[in-house]
Amino acid sequence: MIGEGIASSGIMAPLAAGLPSGEVALLVLAIGAGFWLVKEYFGMTVEQTFKTWSLMECAVSVVGLAGVPILGLLV
Repeated sequence: MIGEGIASSGIMAPLAAGLPSGEVALLVLAIGAGFWLVKEYFGMTVEQTFKTWSLMECAVSVVGLAGVPILGLLV
């Protein structure tokens, strides 16, 4: 979750800069809530969720890293 939070904050920071503080707080809660939603939905422990979440985020990163240049050639 720490890696996700760091990545999400780096992406969202420029967008959140112009938002009122209440909306920034909601944005932070939304980013963190994804982890707990996955944990509860699949009935996993926190340790299992960390392992699964890390693997999932790695897969998403690799697919994104490969997919964006390919889409760049098409657009």
